[in-house]
Amino acid sequence: MRTGEALPAVGEVLAALATGLWHWSTATGLVTVDAEAARLLGLPAEETVLTEAQTRARLHPVDWNEITGVIQLAVAEGTLAEVRIRIMDDRGRVVRVVRSRSKPSFDPEKKAYELIGTLQEVTEPRPGTPAGRTTVTGDWRRSREAFLLDAGRALAEARSTEEVLRVAAGLSMPGFSPDGLAVFGREGDRLTIIGQHGHRAGDAEPFTQMSLQTDYPAAEVTRTGRAVYISSPEQYKERYPLTWPLIAHFDRQSWAYLPLTVAGRTMGAWMAAFTHPVAFTPDERSVLTTVARMLAQALTRAGAAETQRELTDGLQRSMLPTLGPEIPGMTLAARYIPTGGGLQVGGDWYDMIPLPGGTSRTESRGGRFALVIGDVQGHDVRAAGLMGQLRTALRAYAAEGHRPDAVLSRASRFLHGLTHTDDEAADLRFATCLYVEVDPVTGVLETARAGHLDPAVRTADGTVLVRATAGGLPLGVDPDSDYPTTRLALEPGETLMLCTDGLLETGGHDLDTGWRRIRRILESHEEGLEELADALVQAVHGPSSHHTTGPFADRREDDIAVLLLGRHGEGAVPARPPVRRTVLTIAQAEPERIAEARGQVRELLHDWPSEDQVDSAVLLVSETLTNVLVHTDADALLVAEVTGGPGERRMRIEVTDTSDALPHKRRPGELASSGRGLVLIELLADEWGVAPRGEGKSIWFDLYEPGCGPDGPGGDGAAGAAPSGA
Repeated sequence: MRTGEALPAVGEVLAALATGLWHWSTATGLVTVDAEAARLLGLPAEETVLTEAQTRARLHPVDWNEITGVIQLAVAEGTLAEVRIRIMDDRGRVVRVVRSRSKPSFDPEKKAYELIGTLQEVTEPRPGTPAGRTTVTGDWRRSREAFLLDAGRALAEARSTEEVLRVAAGLSMPGFSPDGLAVFGREGDRLTIIGQHGHRAGDAEPFTQMSLQTDYPAAEVTRTGRAVYISSPEQYKERYPLTWPLIAHFDRQSWAYLPLTVAGRTMGAWMAAFTHPVAFTPDERSVLTTVARMLAQALTRAGAAETQRELTDGLQRSMLPTLGPEIPGMTLAARYIPTGGGLQVGGDWYDMIPLPGGTSRTESRGGRFALVIGDVQGHDVRAAGLMGQLRTALRAYAAEGHRPDAVLSRASRFLHGLTHTDDEAADLRFATCLYVEVDPVTGVLETARAGHLDPAVRTADGTVLVRATAGGLPLGVDPDSDYPTTRLALEPGETLMLCTDGLLETGGHDLDTGWRRIRRILESHEEGLEELADALVQAVHGPSSHHTTGPFADRREDDIAVLLLGRHGEGAVPARPPVRRTVLTIAQAEPERIAEARGQVRELLHDWPSEDQVDSAVLLVSETLTNVLVHTDADALLVAEVTGGPGERRMRIEVTDTSDALPHKRRPGELASSGRGLVLIELLADEWGVAPRGEGKSIWFDLYEPGCGPDGPGGDGAAGAAPSGA
């Protein structure tokens, strides 16, 4: 070329330098190459357009993965993307090595990359030689650091051995990803296989339970703690001639065996096998060594977590009982969900205890049994241990035939002796408990309560009532505490629910809002007891579509125990109208329980159509109970029931005492503080009366649904009807 002549075209210059041009757009997924670039790719020397899949088929798969990483790094740093690529033939052999340099750009709207670059053949040492794998990219060191950060994060998040192995199998190391992996452990003087990837089922059999003294690289690494790198089959055959026949059929070209060391102790070995020759340069050895260290730590953490889970499961299985034999006429269901504490087991428990007198499996199955539910303070190993001891003590006291109050009194003294010692720094604990003795023939429940939640009953028509029961201090607080008993009746078709506070408070709720959430489930559920137990748990811990977070988002989660007892309804008389009933005894020394009575009546009438009638019933209950406590020396018994179907229901409330003094209506003065009870009953009740009861008397009154008077549907039901039986 002479001075002053026009410069040749760029394409001619590049062709003269054996350099090809290419253009790649990830938006279209097409790669355009000129004639020289096509020749370098092993295609006919003519301009052509290839798809990404066609281009990828001409490149080594490891290099293709590297290209994508280098492009992203070059765009982020605003630099050129340089990478060396191995071109493969149809038989998977490397035919040449080319260097690509390009300037990538990123379109944020299309979210696509576009690159224009060059391809030029370069001289590379023969693969497998000591210099056969030099640095493959200009940014290889930064790619390695990014890979190690990603690998460390992924391994740190793995929670099981299986997950650790899955993460290790998915690691794409920059420039030399292995095609086969195996993790070896040690048991005494034997080599075991923890997991493997890239091999067929049964391939690991010859290496299972191999002696550490065997002439095998993994055994040597586990025995000595020093890594072994093998770059070619010839080198393997020379160093380990005895075990070479075991691995020859795997058709690998290079192997790396690295020790898995934690706290100075070699726990096993990690094998990375390659189908292409790898020289194991210092940089490559550094990457493999770092990955082996992270893998050893991840396996150690996963093993500890799995051991802890096994301990938890075993502890839970040993402490939570089966519900025993089938009970004629009744159905039982239970759930325990550990959500608090590091061991995922806490102090919540439930139990079913056969009681003396025909309750053993060899005797009649219709005998009495006891249901127990409780919660030991705390969510740690000590809480779980105390729970196990307390549960055993309760079973022993119940098996001796003691009544519910005596069982809890003895259990409280037992727990107090365990937790209160001479050591001032002792870890003092208490426990709440609800003990229910059940007669499956009559449905009678004898309950004793130690600081626990009251039981709830779902009636046959779906109404849910909290059954107020007498109670004492939590177990272990006072060794001399008393636990009065309360008698309840479970009618045919009704379901009893016992639970710990975790069912109500978990998910950001307090006892009030949590109870409203659970009550909706109890009222609306129409399937069996097992399905109801699942629905209650899902309302707290199911998917977001099944539960709502409460107003206290920062509340601590708690363990959950639920026990359900249903009485079959087949024994009921078919013509009998539906009945809701609540019974409550109020002693002279317990005037505060009048508030409980008002709440019980409101729950009983939760779907009554007239709010005025509900308010009237609550007012009259308060008046009649107060009259008994003020004007007699006797206790008051409240019986409230609703009978009939919707639109025809009658509410009857009866208050009974043991005094023979009959009430009489008075005309109180304007400033009088008493004397209005019967006047209010006469004004507000549809019917009322006073009935002698042998020793004592009862005052009763009726209210009818609007449109359903004393004479049946269509009656006026007006307040102030003539008092019958007054």
